[in-house]
Amino acid sequence: MKVAIKKSILKKILYPFLIVLALGIIIFLFLPQSAQHKVLIETNYGKITLQLDSSKAPITVKNFEDYVKSGFYDGTVFHRIIKGFMVQGGGFAIDGTQKQTNVPIVLESNNGLKNIRYSIAMARTNDPNSATSQFFINAVDNSFLNYNAGNPGYAVFGRVIDGFETVDKIENLQTETKNGMSDWPTEEVIIQKVSLI
Repeated sequence: MKVAIKKSILKKILYPFLIVLALGIIIFLFLPQSAQHKVLIETNYGKITLQLDSSKAPITVKNFEDYVKSGFYDGTVFHRIIKGFMVQGGGFAIDGTQKQTNVPIVLESNNGLKNIRYSIAMARTNDPNSATSQFFINAVDNSFLNYNAGNPGYAVFGRVIDGFETVDKIENLQTETKNGMSDWPTEEVIIQKVSLI
C-alpha cells in the first residue's frame, strides 16, 4: 500500500516537473539566442552603453565586436565632433596617429535601421565598402545618411541605451584643427576602455 502511494506521488509531482525541465532545456538549446549584444564605452567624460543588433547588421556587429575583444579601441579618442550632427571615434590615438585596422567590411546600410539620434553607425570613405574601425553616434536624426535609391548610406548597427548625457557632453565640446584634421576636440575625449557586457 505504501509503495503504491509513493508511486502515485511520483506520477503527480515529479513527472510533470521533469517534463517541464526537459522542455526548458530543449527551448534553451534550439531556439535562437538573442541578437541583441551590449557594449560599454568608458571615456574620460563618462560611460556610454550600446545595444547592437546582429540580426539586422551581422557583419558590422561582428566586425565591431572583434575590435572590442582585441582591445583595439582602448586608448583611442573621439577625434571628430560636429555639434548638431555626430561624434566620431575609433581610429586615432591621442597623439593623432591613425591605428592600423583590419580589412574593410561590406556595407550593410540597407538593413532597416535608421540614422536617428543616438544610433551608432560605421564611418567610411566615399567607397561604400570601406568601413573598418571608425564609428559615429548620431547626435540628431540624420535621415540624409540613410540608405535609399542612389544613396548607399551609412550602416547603423545599434543604438545608445544609457549614457545619453555623455554623448551630449561630448557633442558640445569646443573643437580645433589638429594634424590637419578639423573638428578635433580642444580637450581630448579619451576612449579608456570598450568591453562587451
